[in-house]
This record gives sequence, structure tokens and C-alpha cells, in this order.
Amino acid sequence: MRIPVPATVNDSGLMRRVRDGETDALALLFERHHRPLYGFFWRQTHNGSVSEDLVQEVFLRILKYRRTWAEGSAFTTWMYQIARNAMTDWLRKRRPEPALEEAPEPEATEIRADVSIEEQQQARLVREALRRLPPEKKELLIMARYQGLKYEHIAAILACEVSTVKVRVYRAMRDLAAQFKALEKERLA
Repeated sequence: MRIPVPATVNDSGLMRRVRDGETDALALLFERHHRPLYGFFWRQTHNGSVSEDLVQEVFLRILKYRRTWAEGSAFTTWMYQIARNAMTDWLRKRRPEPALEEAPEPEATEIRADVSIEEQQQARLVREALRRLPPEKKELLIMARYQGLKYEHIAAILACEVSTVKVRVYRAMRDLAAQFKALEKERLA
């Protein structure tokens, strides 16, 4: 008989239960993390169904590799390492697909009266500028700015020093700004 998992248990406690065979605890981890993961994948693929599939793949891998999770390490760091691997595998396997209707950005699904048309246009330009960045810079900015991961977590995910992450984020932001300015020029021309 399984003991119900209270919602107040932290991610490490839940992962400990999953690792030890209480796979029902994975449902609560999924509930907590599927939306941020979807956003992470959507910002890289701009495809809703692919993003959903990749989220499912991450949780299947969490279940499959549950014994590799190290007690004391942050669950989200480990989860994003798995997510990066799933994304890499998807990119390696994918074939050019016919253009599908693009799913809306996770946070952009509702019309907001409090946001001006100019601000909406600026946000669209930022999203387009982000799309134009090389994959490694795009991924880094998504983790740092959209997913809100701390530099320490990103450093652990990328297996590098925090100072390296800071430099890479700075350079990626500089490139994003250059892309944004180019898009703004195109729009005004």
C-alpha cells in the first residue's frame, strides 16, 4: 500500500520517493514542472506538439534514470540536464517538417488590455531576435531569463563555472540586442 504524497513535500523529497520505487510521486513532480519545461522547449522549437512530446520524454527519462539522481543535488538542475539531452536527441533525429500552425507562446495566450500595441510589437521583436540566435545562446537565455534559473544551476547543467555562465549570458544578451536592433531597422524601413 502506497502512502499518499503531500503537496508540501519538496522536489528532492519527491525524487527520493521516485528513486526508491514510489513512482506515483512522479505525478506531483510532473504537475509542478511540466509548464516550465513546456516553455523551455517551446522557446526553442516554436512548436506546441513537439514541446509537449519533449516534456513527456523528459518525464519518461526521469523515471527510467531515476537511480542516477544524486541525493543532495537540485532536482531542477538534473531535470534540465535531461531536458537538454532530450532536445539534443530531437534535433539530431528531426527531419525537415512542413510548416505547421505555430502554437502561441505559453504566456502570450491571452490578450492583455494593459499592454500597449507598441509593447506587444517590442515583445514580438524580442521573440524573433531570440529565434535568430544560435541554439546554444538561445538555450542559455531561455534558462537564465525565461526559466529564471540561477547562474549556479545553469553552471551545473552546463558543467562549467558560474563565471563562464555570466560571460556567456552577457555575450548572448549583446547578440540579442544586435538582432533586436536589426529587426527594428527592418520594421521601420
